[in-house]
Amino acid sequence: MNRIVSRDILPKRICIIDGQGGGIGATLIKYLKEAYWESIELIALGTNAIATAQMLKAGANKGASGENAICCTVPKVDCIVGPIAITWANAMLGEVTPRIAEAIMSSPAIKILLPLSQEEVEIVGVIKEPLPHLVQAAMKGKLREILDNV
Repeated sequence: MNRIVSRDILPKRICIIDGQGGGIGATLIKYLKEAYWESIELIALGTNAIATAQMLKAGANKGASGENAICCTVPKVDCIVGPIAITWANAMLGEVTPRIAEAIMSSPAIKILLPLSQEEVEIVGVIKEPLPHLVQAAMKGKLREILDNV
């Protein structure tokens, strides 16, 4: 017998986006996996194959690399998590293309952005914290609110 399953009872689809070495994304995935195990679907999207591989190694359910993969996936997820630079055209040494930045910001998904950047940008009013502290803060804030409704 075929069952029609409501989207409301499927796991939340969380998209983790990162570039360069994938360290930020891998850290996010490790924390999310520890807290929510298999109740969420973690999709690793890397601006390059190395970043994607690191996020998959950290425990993402699936992953893909490059501009087209990111642009095709972000409209279909519930939440996008990553460093703030994923929303800036030409950030991460040019790995974030204008099309990637536009797709992320045009997605209806909730965006949770960590204030980390190697760009020549200073975000005023943000306290500089180590990556694990930022991930913990994200998990205690809006991300927890979203995921606790799983």
